[in-house]
Amino acid sequence: MYRILTVEDKIRVPPDKFTVRAADAVKQSLEDKYECLLDPKLGVVLSIISVDKISEGKIFPEDPGIHYPVVFKALAYKPELQELAVGEVVDNTEFGSFVRLGPLDGLVHISQLMDDYVSFDNKNSLFLGKESKKTLKEGDMIKGRVISISWEEGNKIGLTMRQPLLGAVHWIEAEKKKQKKPEKG
Repeated sequence: MYRILTVEDKIRVPPDKFTVRAADAVKQSLEDKYECLLDPKLGVVLSIISVDKISEGKIFPEDPGIHYPVVFKALAYKPELQELAVGEVVDNTEFGSFVRLGPLDGLVHISQLMDDYVSFDNKNSLFLGKESKKTLKEGDMIKGRVISISWEEGNKIGLTMRQPLLGAVHWIEAEKKKQKKPEKG
């Protein structure tokens, strides 16, 4: 889920930024420290939106930088358990599909792809449902549910597509069209 967070921290502004206005130097230092940072509490920090408060800076012995207490807003992405996620399949392997969820990738294990026997076509890098004939290939957009998150073990995100109205977008659209067709009688 994307969020705007309010964060309180102390930021060091190095001497090479002393020629810039203090507010700009603080923002640049925050961007250097936080943007693209992956933190289990914050998620992936994508951007520093604003610096809301800069308190008086301090200089410490043997450190030429100025340390400012600051309050700032940041845009971050952090997935949550049971969250619905939309993403693009970026890689298919024999054990599942890797899906790009904004700045992070998640894995849909082969057992979580669909309610069908699933085979993997290594030559074409796609999955095929035995009875449903559903396919999943690289580049397909999917809707999935986050079922596991592990920040400690290499930032792993597990997804499932085995619930109603989840799966490849083209599967969902085909199912909706099938339900809208009037029955002949």
